[in-house]
Amino acid sequence: MPEHLAPPLSVWPTGQHDPFAQLRETGLLPGTETDLERIPPAVAAHTIATYTHLGDLVLDPDCGAGTVLSEALRAGRQAFGLTADRRWWTLARANVTAAKRAGAWRDGSVLDARPKALETVRAAGLSGRVGLILTAVRTASGRMAGPGDDPIKSTVANLTTTLRCCEPLLRSGGHVAVVAQPYRRSDDSLVDLTTRLVAASTAAGLVLVDRCIALTAELRDSRLVTRASLVERRRSARTSGFPTSLVAHREVLVFQRAHDVELAAAAVEVGAPGWRRAA
Repeated sequence: MPEHLAPPLSVWPTGQHDPFAQLRETGLLPGTETDLERIPPAVAAHTIATYTHLGDLVLDPDCGAGTVLSEALRAGRQAFGLTADRRWWTLARANVTAAKRAGAWRDGSVLDARPKALETVRAAGLSGRVGLILTAVRTASGRMAGPGDDPIKSTVANLTTTLRCCEPLLRSGGHVAVVAQPYRRSDDSLVDLTTRLVAASTAAGLVLVDRCIALTAELRDSRLVTRASLVERRRSARTSGFPTSLVAHREVLVFQRAHDVELAAAAVEVGAPGWRRAA
């Protein structure tokens, strides 16, 4: 994407508590930490607070262990998730139940199905109701296979299909947020995932409206204190001799339907009250 057309970056201080503290504080169950590509609870909570209102419906079409669903319920939103992995389905359901028992919003459920189920009558009641689609980029492995391989290509293709299934469910002015962590090849070179995700979303009829950096490192005065695991530190040291590529953030790409963006722009041009992001 040309630099002059890219939305400005926004940095979120969502790494002030370590991952395990976040899981404990939000009441998520043991085993949730094994979902290595989950959206951290603090990142999910910040996204939900920024792009939805009380009572809105939040959808995660590939919900994993259910951190997004739990945070949506805790924020007073409705939550609906899907996963085709039986292990995650069981854990996500348990996390939703735990959130409800702790006094969160009662309207949350998890479907044992792939995103294509959203095109069937099973999801007919969701059409035009979803305020936020929030999902993580999930791959079979956290690292690329090799310099000449591109296993992430199928991941992006699957995401394109998922977004196409989800797009008709958005309400007017609704948002789609895709959360991605940095991916590196076996030679430790960084993959340009952002360009691929924007292209995938454009193919699904969406337009990039926000690009944010959600910190997973602690912001302490003017410096970042990484929360990288021991495994990540050892891997980085093997590659370079000292830790130079520790993960400190997630990237959050936020989209809206092209038609909604056009209508909002037209409303601004004629001086009509424009749509604005949820506070």
